[in-house]
This record gives sequence, structure tokens and C-alpha cells, in this order.
Amino acid sequence: MRQFIKVFLAFARVGAFTFGGGYSMLPIFQRDLVEKKGWLTAEEMADFYSVSQCLPGIIAVNTSILTGHKRYGGAGGVAAALGIAFPSIAIILVIAAFITRFSEIPIFGHAFAGIRVSVCVLIANSVIKLWKSAIVDKASLLIYATVFGVSVFTSFPVAVLVIAAGVAGVVIKAKRRHSK
Repeated sequence: MRQFIKVFLAFARVGAFTFGGGYSMLPIFQRDLVEKKGWLTAEEMADFYSVSQCLPGIIAVNTSILTGHKRYGGAGGVAAALGIAFPSIAIILVIAAFITRFSEIPIFGHAFAGIRVSVCVLIANSVIKLWKSAIVDKASLLIYATVFGVSVFTSFPVAVLVIAAGVAGVVIKAKRRHSK
């Protein structure tokens, strides 16, 4: 039971101290789960995050479930999902009770504009960290450039891009093994 409380609290902390959704949680996931706790490697974090984007639902919840499941099985996945969602639910309930009173106060609009800018910085930092573990050779750079180009210049579905990148990785790895 202790380990499930530990998982719940670890993910509740992430959920309580991040704004902006799953992308803004990535740096905290990286720091807490990879660097501090060692529950995941940087590669596993990148893999879980990629898979979570393809699954239906909230990226942060999906990543939490995968991490909790890896650590403590199905119950760990449930504890992680409840932990990541609990702070948001509590905050939303409080905000919903008072939103009409605050919506006309300019300072709150300005505060959220500042928060959005800081979320951009956190995402950029996460991209740099993920780059170091994901772009390891010319083939991975080519996959990156292709997915980046297609995603920026078209409205191609992200899930299809992730699956195609995975297939490309498998094909490239298989060709390398076969040529040896």
C-alpha cells in the first residue's frame, strides 16, 4: 500500500505544480521520474511520452499510467493516474466556483499570458533534453527532420507520424542488422 501512496503523491506533485497540460509536465516528469527517482530512463520517458500522444486521452495521464504500470503493475498505473488528475480536478472545482467574478479582472488575464510564455520555455527545455537522447545518428536525424517538416507544414495526423517514425526506426535497424 505504501508504494501506491508514494506513486500517487509523486504524480499529484507533478499535477499540482504544472500548468499548460502534458507538454509542460514533461520537464517535471524528466526531472522527477528520470533524474531524481530513477523510475525511468531518458529513453523510456521519451518512448512513454511518444506513445501517450498516440493514445486517446490526456498525455499526462497516459504517461502516468504507463510509468505507474511499469513500476508497480496495474494498481501502480491507477495510483499514478489518480495522482496526476487529482490536483487538476480540485483546482478546476475551485476555479469554476469563482470564475465569473475573476474573468473581468485584467490582472488575471495578464498572469495567464505570462504563464503561457513560461510554458513555452519549459517545452523548449524538454525538447533539448529529449534531443540529446533521441537524435543519436544520421538515421534518427533524418526521421526527426521528416516528421518535423511534415508536422509543421501540413495538418497530417500526429498519431500517423509517430507510427510512421516507429516503422522507419524498425526498418532502419533491421537493415543495419542484415548488412552486418
